[in-house]
Amino acid sequence: MDDTAFPGLPTPPPLGASALPPGTYDGSLVLVTGGGTGLGKAIAAEFARLGADLLIVSRRERHLSRARAELAGLGTRVDSAVCDVRDPKRISEVFDGCALPDVLVNNAAANFPVPTEDMSPNAWQAVVDITLTGTFLMTREFGRRHLAAGTPGSVIDVGASYAWTGGPGFAHSAAAKAGVESLVRTLAVEWGPYGIQVNALVPGLMPHEDMTDAIRGNLTRASTAPGATDSGRTGNGGTARAGEGSEGGGGGEGGWGRGALDRRQPALRVGAPRELGWAATFLASPYARFITGHTLVVDGANWQRRDLVAPPVTPVRDQLGRGPFTG
Repeated sequence: MDDTAFPGLPTPPPLGASALPPGTYDGSLVLVTGGGTGLGKAIAAEFARLGADLLIVSRRERHLSRARAELAGLGTRVDSAVCDVRDPKRISEVFDGCALPDVLVNNAAANFPVPTEDMSPNAWQAVVDITLTGTFLMTREFGRRHLAAGTPGSVIDVGASYAWTGGPGFAHSAAAKAGVESLVRTLAVEWGPYGIQVNALVPGLMPHEDMTDAIRGNLTRASTAPGATDSGRTGNGGTARAGEGSEGGGGGEGGWGRGALDRRQPALRVGAPRELGWAATFLASPYARFITGHTLVVDGANWQRRDLVAPPVTPVRDQLGRGPFTG
């Protein structure tokens, strides 16, 4: 395909731009789980640019210390807490140690590609506990405290499109995200009378420097598959777009340019992490008060794509570069 014949969707405004008025979140506290890295950090940054104070949560202090330094440059207060979202006692301690957050972003999740027959019970349990149970425990604590205080609040969960479609190679995560999707719809009805919104965001492919080696390897295999390359570019390398700065106060898009991965999107480009951040700031803003129980997909229509003729089936084991199952 000739790149010049199909422009794809336009690139987003530059890092630091916003559709919302300056100061939209002045005086607000936003708690972001998994806020020390990747998309969580990018989401936190967009709230900070609009005046919000931040509380970022992660299981690892090294992620938090780096993120604090990056996000502090945006001019708002940035606090952090080491917290495993599977631990209700620690979650309660985190909430005890801060003002009641106005917004909770449940971004923390666990994921890695694996054929289901190779998945251990412990692997299943870890992913479901972090992604689904952790989201429930954080949301429950947030909701209980707002209900007791009689104050409104907003919850945003980060979901995944394979909650609806199924996720071959990601059965544990797909099942957990389906539970998150159901939780969003359920709590929006239960808590709407008390002024608490509950919504979800579904990101598309938004490469960043904090992707796990397993996910990065999976994308590399996809971008180097037969027929994946174009015009001499490589999907995994490529060149960064002109004017693309760092995301989330630091990080960037990991040098992923317009190559094979871009061409696998109907938009003919991957997403920028800040685009998910902009969607989050809108959903929790005063301009979205009548939106609840909704899942906003930010993926350039990728999850809806269909071929006129279905491509040949490649078993998940082959897609992941694994040999035959031997038991």
